[in-house]
Amino acid sequence: MENHFTTYFGELLSLKLRVRIRSPQLIEDIRQETLLRVLQILRNKGGVAHPERFGAFVSGVCNNVLMEMVRADLRHDRLESEMDPVDETVNLDAPLVTWQRQRQVENVLQELPEKDRELLRMFFLEERDKTEICKRFQVSEDYFRVLLYRAKSRFRATYFKSAGAVN
Repeated sequence: MENHFTTYFGELLSLKLRVRIRSPQLIEDIRQETLLRVLQILRNKGGVAHPERFGAFVSGVCNNVLMEMVRADLRHDRLESEMDPVDETVNLDAPLVTWQRQRQVENVLQELPEKDRELLRMFFLEERDKTEICKRFQVSEDYFRVLLYRAKSRFRATYFKSAGAVN
């Protein structure tokens, strides 16, 4: 009985899937999964509610398996495509660029007023705590934000002026 079922519906499923899918391996996988699920349902106590619609039932199970596999394949492809390949090239210019930027920052800092220069150096370069900086400048933390904003604005303006760019 099962041999007749798998032979008859196996051929029909193969014909149906060849129209929709190019990969013979995927067609075979979907066909086998469909037949397995239908046989499992038939072995259960309930079986098929309407035997006269058995062909449509098998076709519906095939459609569900097809959609599941296509979704899984798309999800897998999307995850692979979203991952950036690891760049293993060595950037020989990086140390030079870093050194040049450090020189630029140092030059711009030298052009700033001493208070701004010291504030920016302590906060960004030395990464000191805000409370420590506030004690050093004898200001509250709220006013520290104002001082930092103004110092950054002056730094930015001086940097763009020295770089020849427009702010």
